[in-house]
Amino acid sequence: MKKREELIELRQQALLGGGVDRIASQHKKGKLTARERIHFLMDEGSFEEIGSMVMHRSKDFGMETQQFLGDGVITGYGTINGRLVYVFSQDFTVFGGSLSETHAEKICKIMDMAMKNGAPVIGLNDSGGARIQEGVVSLGGYADIFYRNTMASGVIPQISAIMGPCAGGAVYSPAITDFIMMVEHTSYMFVTGPNVVKTVTHEEVTSEELGGASVHGTKSGVAHFTAANEIECINQLKRLLSYMPQNCEEQAPALQYEITNWENETRENLTKIIPENANQPYDMREVINGIIDENTFHEVHKDFAENIVVGFGRLAGRSIGIVGNQPSQLAGCLDIHASQKAARFVRFCDCFNIPLLVFEDVPGFLPGTDQEWNAIITNGAKLLYAFCESTVPRITVITRKAYGGAYDVMNSKHIGSDLNFAWPSAEIAVMGAKGAAEIIFKREIDAAENKETKMQEKTDEYAEIFANPYRAAERGFIDEVILPEETRIKLIKGFQMLENKVATLPRKKHGNIPL
Repeated sequence: MKKREELIELRQQALLGGGVDRIASQHKKGKLTARERIHFLMDEGSFEEIGSMVMHRSKDFGMETQQFLGDGVITGYGTINGRLVYVFSQDFTVFGGSLSETHAEKICKIMDMAMKNGAPVIGLNDSGGARIQEGVVSLGGYADIFYRNTMASGVIPQISAIMGPCAGGAVYSPAITDFIMMVEHTSYMFVTGPNVVKTVTHEEVTSEELGGASVHGTKSGVAHFTAANEIECINQLKRLLSYMPQNCEEQAPALQYEITNWENETRENLTKIIPENANQPYDMREVINGIIDENTFHEVHKDFAENIVVGFGRLAGRSIGIVGNQPSQLAGCLDIHASQKAARFVRFCDCFNIPLLVFEDVPGFLPGTDQEWNAIITNGAKLLYAFCESTVPRITVITRKAYGGAYDVMNSKHIGSDLNFAWPSAEIAVMGAKGAAEIIFKREIDAAENKETKMQEKTDEYAEIFANPYRAAERGFIDEVILPEETRIKLIKGFQMLENKVATLPRKKHGNIPL
């Protein structure tokens, strides 16, 4: 009986983490505890903990007198919407969630299990970084995790939710994972904190200004999602998970969707979106939402590189990845950040068998010294490489402009796209009509009495020949010119046809992506 009571007492002790006072302090900061986060994340009663009795082994700096069951991280497995997942949740009430040798071993154990059983890993991060008292064994623990993150990349989905501080070496594990979520005002990520920054560069900066959710959601692009509070963050995470398979061997999830009448799939509202004036902007999200299943678009990186839109959606119940140029921002031009954002997303979808749908309205790459000096060439090539390497079903719809090298990059027929559609409003050419006329007819325009009239005449001449989708359709670069209202029907049928697509890459160790 005594042994039974001892176990019950130890279990209760483990549930308290760093103690009642530290739990109260966590709540006072507007943060949930590690266990509360797991409670809201997992299906009711499904979580099974592993390693609740683990304690650190350090004896330096009086650490032997400070022992807490679980050693600052809760690890285990359970289900989210009935699907198996593995989770670790760092406990800030125990040594500020700092990572020790045993803390790292617990995380590594569930990552190994996730790989063997082909299920996602979710990390709820809330840690002050390496446990300084342990020195190199703590650093070694981080490296053990980084190695497993890399080995798991492309095999199982990995999602990181940053629920508090994430500093120093701690940021690199989330950086290797597929998606990062941050909570506004209570979470931050940086390699060196405000104090070190002040010492080295003499900059005065707060934690929020240096690495808060807003900064990483808009400026750096480190965070794919930001949330107003932890509950919203957890709900976002659960929704995100619903679009992806358990592992790289499974197909993208599909909900039951029965088509009883194809007329019901016609979308007349799409005919009103593209403006008559080719230089007038519109919101590509209207096109996306007008085509996919209602209320299924889950945008990724919403506030970063807004000139391109990426996210998950469902088409006739089937999970798809969507990439679209955004004419309302920088006219939809591709720049460094947009190329990086889209390339990363395309590669994720390809890893996990999620078909790709591309909406194209791109006047080219963004010009300027800032772009060239910061390697738009290399960064633009990342997106090109990502599409070229993708073997999932891929369909492109050109809604309006498809100019220059950007036409090639945005999932053109030439780089392996399976089906390419164009609306009648599509303009497929090397450049815009005015710029092309200035080059082709330069002598005639210069020699004319009225240069403006001649310029307009030659612009119209070029536009009539090339500012349409029919030259490309003649060559077979466009499979079909379709009416906007037919787009949903064509896409559903196209993806159904491509369900059993098989494409293999040349035998190699791995390619050398232009990083």
